[in-house]
Amino acid sequence: MASYHFVGIGGIGMSALAAMCRAAGHRVSGSDRGYGLAANERIFSPLEKSGIAIYRQDGSFRRTETSDFLVWSTAIEEDNPDLVAGKGIVRLHRSELLKQMLDSFPGTTIAVTGSCGKSSVTAYLAEALDNLGFAPDCLNGALMKKFIAPDNAGNYRRGAGKYLVFESDESDKSLLRYQADYAVVLNLGCDHYDADELGRVFGTFLGGVRRGAVIEEHVYEKIRSRLPPELPVAVFGEGAGCSHRLERYEVREHRAFARFSGCGEIALPQSGRHTALNALSLFALLGMLGVDREKALGALTTFEGIWRRNDAHGSTACGAVIFDDYAHNPEKIRACLGAMRECAPGKIFAVYQPHGYGPFGFMCDTLFNYLDEDLRSGDRFYLLEPYYAGGTSSHRPSAAEVFDSWRQKAKDFSRFCLGADRESVRAEILARLQKGDVVVVMGARDNSLSDFAESFRNA
Repeated sequence: MASYHFVGIGGIGMSALAAMCRAAGHRVSGSDRGYGLAANERIFSPLEKSGIAIYRQDGSFRRTETSDFLVWSTAIEEDNPDLVAGKGIVRLHRSELLKQMLDSFPGTTIAVTGSCGKSSVTAYLAEALDNLGFAPDCLNGALMKKFIAPDNAGNYRRGAGKYLVFESDESDKSLLRYQADYAVVLNLGCDHYDADELGRVFGTFLGGVRRGAVIEEHVYEKIRSRLPPELPVAVFGEGAGCSHRLERYEVREHRAFARFSGCGEIALPQSGRHTALNALSLFALLGMLGVDREKALGALTTFEGIWRRNDAHGSTACGAVIFDDYAHNPEKIRACLGAMRECAPGKIFAVYQPHGYGPFGFMCDTLFNYLDEDLRSGDRFYLLEPYYAGGTSSHRPSAAEVFDSWRQKAKDFSRFCLGADRESVRAEILARLQKGDVVVVMGARDNSLSDFAESFRNA
């Protein structure tokens, strides 16, 4: 067995891979600049309980660790103290290590990718396979509630070795390193690349899929010419040409229901039209795996969800409901706000912290177009300064710069608010809230956002 030291082990993908290596019997250690912060204990504590030694990111691991490999990710800068102290240790990019783990898996591998919803659908599929008795392995970029335990943060689950479901990330094109038996491609949106480039990435990735793919209808139209002619494909969506079509979605008495082509009605585990489409994609995938239709529908009616995805935090003193969500690009934010409207009849008070200056600059115009179209009179969208996790950054565009550009274009600018800091935003929202309203906190990477959402409870 090998020995691995993970630089930035607190990252959601890095911690999952570290847990996977540890479960496979390897010796694992790691370091992180966020080690010791209370908001990150849900990641670090289970890793330590599983036998992983964690250090502050100051090079001190070299005093006690004799590692065969230094695992790093694209987010790690060259002057990182652990990379400097680890000179002479063989470096292994996290995607290279993941490829090794995937290639050595004895069973069937299933990749889930797309611009939005990867983590949710990865968890949803793992839970559905578990409901069917297959006890799947799962590697995810989020904490799956069903699999959280004292020694398991929930982003990795060791199963029986028959199926491995894994989230395949397009953000740094690392998905191009992997081959899978099956793949689910959920959508193609604005986050890290434009549509043409992302279409090329997904098309190239699917060229390496061995046994079958489930592809959303608009993605399929974009990449169909790139697909291997021998690859079995199921197309899902709402169009007439889809092999698997969403015929109806509705909410009755605060419960969401859907009807798929050729099937009866399914009671969905969560609200939102995107949930219906997610369930449809997995219904198609389970069919490819040979699962009976009725059993597949039954397996998809329950889903405990994942941390920070449509995560309920109770209510305020006046009866407004509170949610916490990882939504961080325009499509995810739009889907999140749509789901919030199904949760309560009143106004939406949304707080959004962008997950970095670069991503925010890339998507701020598209985000504005969605918000200007979707926000109702009385709704409020609070924009916070982008989250800075270290590394090189121009700190541009700032929230104020984007806010000023939005001011010049908005149909009703009263719906947009610039948040000076969290406490002032919290105080302003609490002063405006009424029973039936919704508070939703949105943003990626910063675990303390969940604590901020929790601060509204009973306030």
